Amino acid sequence: MNPKKIYKAFACIALALFGAVIALNPQRYAAVCLEGICLWAECVLPSLFPFMVVSLLLCGLGAINAVSAPFERVCKKLNFPPAALPLFLLSAVSGYPAGSRLLSEYYSSGKISASQANTLAPLCSICSPAFALGTVGFKAFGGGCGVKLIIAAYLSVIATTLIYALLPKKKQNSEYLAPKVKRGGDLLYDSFYGAVNAVLCAGGFICFFYTLSKAVQDYNLLLPLTALLRLIVGDCADGLCLGLIEATGGIFAAAKAGGYFALPTAGFLLVFGGGSILLQQLCYLTKCNIKPSSFILIKFIQGVAAFIILCLFGLFW
Repeated sequence: MNPKKIYKAFACIALALFGAVIALNPQRYAAVCLEGICLWAECVLPSLFPFMVVSLLLCGLGAINAVSAPFERVCKKLNFPPAALPLFLLSAVSGYPAGSRLLSEYYSSGKISASQANTLAPLCSICSPAFALGTVGFKAFGGGCGVKLIIAAYLSVIATTLIYALLPKKKQNSEYLAPKVKRGGDLLYDSFYGAVNAVLCAGGFICFFYTLSKAVQDYNLLLPLTALLRLIVGDCADGLCLGLIEATGGIFAAAKAGGYFALPTAGFLLVFGGGSILLQQLCYLTKCNIKPSSFILIKFIQGVAAFIILCLFGLFW
């Protein structure tokens, strides 16, 4: 049987079961859905929206092209396009999924090729300082944990992407798209509209996957995985399993569980992203002909690297 048909059949069955669970207990999951909306409004919206607007405006004003030129030689030696550094900086300030959206915009304008977009995708998939320091570091853990988280996240993302960029690849897609001709566009309106649309979509993803994670938890569907992960991260296993579906809720659950592995677990989820954040980014990255499986694998490796770094921080810092 065609693998795509199997995947579609599985997805349809899973969605039908999820809908039935909500229908059988609407009061419970209406409250959970509201929790997801509050989580988005309190933790994600303030850290994402302003920077999304700024990054889209800078992209529209041509700031990326202007800043790229001085770094062309260095980027070429590292197998990166000249725009790698400004795109990374904007992604790092804005956080996900803004970086993936910027990369998609840059690819669709014909300024980078599909292979270059594929190389840059893991680099432009990174949490913002506002989210790592404020939401996770301060609200979830308190104290100076946010500094450790952001150092581990940035080190893991930069190091693994550099290694990935330098690895020989079998087939390179060097195709550039023809630049789109914009007629009479209003940059300010387009930037705000694009930012609002992206932030609302992010809220929808968080709300849906947060509700899904609670339904999965209610019916103990991840019990075997939780038991296995408990051997590695102890009491943080429940939070880790929730975070594989929706990262923010999982991070708060891991912080609540506490212990030595609480911060490394949060770091893994912060970098890997879980289903909600990964799919938000893939909505943009698949337009750049990036394979979801390759992107998810690299993000998983980056998450493991962040986990190891934070474990070492726990011993020496």
